[in-house]
Amino acid sequence: MTKLRETWFSPRLKRDMTVVRYGHFGTPVLLFPTAGGDAEEHERFLMIGALEPLLASGRIKVYSCDSAAGQVWIDGQSSGGYRAWMQNQFDAFVYKELVPAIYADCKVEPGSLGIVTAGASLGAFNALAAICRHPDVFSLAICMSGTYDFGRWMNGEHTRDYHFCSPIHFLPYLQEGEQLDRLRQRFIILATGEGRWESPGESWHVAHLLGKRGVPNRVDPWGRQWDHDWVTWREMLPKYLAEHTQEQP
Repeated sequence: MTKLRETWFSPRLKRDMTVVRYGHFGTPVLLFPTAGGDAEEHERFLMIGALEPLLASGRIKVYSCDSAAGQVWIDGQSSGGYRAWMQNQFDAFVYKELVPAIYADCKVEPGSLGIVTAGASLGAFNALAAICRHPDVFSLAICMSGTYDFGRWMNGEHTRDYHFCSPIHFLPYLQEGEQLDRLRQRFIILATGEGRWESPGESWHVAHLLGKRGVPNRVDPWGRQWDHDWVTWREMLPKYLAEHTQEQP
């Protein structure tokens, strides 16, 4: 397996950010960590091993970065306003810094190749937000066991930053235009277990909001034997990526 690890200082986040790439060819996949995870979390929890057949065959090339905003959401001390502001800064890092780096690594013109985005738990929120905010670069989102309502971490605040970083809040008010037109040409998978620590209702709520705006999506309930856990996600992600990427000649 080919692995490349890079770190650079992000002026938007005012900290060093590490990005790891796995694979050498194929559809680019931006895989967001869980809440407090770093760029190599997926490797430690054996997700990269589960994706090895797709990586080795050149079907996909996986990128992952530190969960800078996620670490703030769960730090137990930041204000809700600061957490939402940091989420928007993280989104700007992804769109303005990481996506251009992915295109450069793939040696293609910016915007000429659709990037798949994926994540589990809080990472599913980031995958959903990425495609909803930037359907010009993201073509498919695979959201696993998603946590989409961050109100529990807002300490009673509802700021402008929170509205614009939270898909369940901005989707109902997204105006007709280029962003919504493009989003209606994308596809969002909302996969969820129904076992311990899972909240399938969050996925159904997002599906309802997307459906009302004409955005193609599908909820996949996996059953009560699948918990909110890496065992579940290691089964989900290879399955969906195999279904939605093409074999190389």
